[in-house]
Amino acid sequence: MKMVSLVLSVAIATPLLGQVPATPVPTSTLTVQPKIMVIPFTKEGEDIRTVLEADLGRRIAITKVKEAFDRRGVSTVDFVARLKAANDIGVFTTNSQSDIKEQLIQFSGADIYVQVEVSSSQLTEGTAATIIMGAYEASTGTSLANKVANSGRFYTSDIERLIQRAVDNSADDLLSTMQAKFSVMLEEGRSVLVDISLRSGIRTTLDDPPPGKNESLAELLEKWFADNAWRNQYHLQGTTGVRMLVDDVRLPLRDPGNGRNYGASQFGTALAAYCRSLGLTVTRDIKGNTIFLTITGP
Repeated sequence: MKMVSLVLSVAIATPLLGQVPATPVPTSTLTVQPKIMVIPFTKEGEDIRTVLEADLGRRIAITKVKEAFDRRGVSTVDFVARLKAANDIGVFTTNSQSDIKEQLIQFSGADIYVQVEVSSSQLTEGTAATIIMGAYEASTGTSLANKVANSGRFYTSDIERLIQRAVDNSADDLLSTMQAKFSVMLEEGRSVLVDISLRSGIRTTLDDPPPGKNESLAELLEKWFADNAWRNQYHLQGTTGVRMLVDDVRLPLRDPGNGRNYGASQFGTALAAYCRSLGLTVTRDIKGNTIFLTITGP
């Protein structure tokens, strides 16, 4: 038995297929056209920036998935051209492959990526291609859809046609499920977790009021979340003198003011700016759907 494994990713920007949610959302969200970018998944030791150069199978798989979305009226972005542009302007600031992938998706403006694994098997009964697709919200990694499709087994060595058949068998179902989940997200917002902590040894606690304020820092932060969470939706799991954990903060998919993508990075920046306006020194770090804010002074 001969096994050939291919893995690739697809990134999609809102609104998916122009779907209009049951509840009206800002016009800026509805007029944004879908954007899809197909990128290769890289295993340990592979570089996403060069992996396609010597791998015909992955190039075929990327092309077939790209064509499937084109046929369904969803515009696509050329991965190679976008990668070249990112290299030219110095988008990549690390050699970590996971960071490079994340930076490329963010550079593309994508809201969803679909991780697609394609494998082919050659037996005496014939050859078949199997595709496993998993769709995730790009900013937070929230799972939106998962599909498995098979080309069926045929007496052929034309892997390209088998991949095409498998893609065609799964694309409609995948898009339908993503569209339903994404419509809910348009209405309810994307979810992030915010972990606020104080560096050991500093004088400030969350129970103390910042200079010139009559309310404690914890009270002020909770009011800020109420004012800045999407439709005031947030859940405070708990607060101590040195830590606050907000385990579910809803964010809009688009900034209502300018229509641009809005995610954990923008929300974390706004939160850090608010803390600095209170006279605090802070650092922030973002990992997937989690925002870590550390108060380091005064």
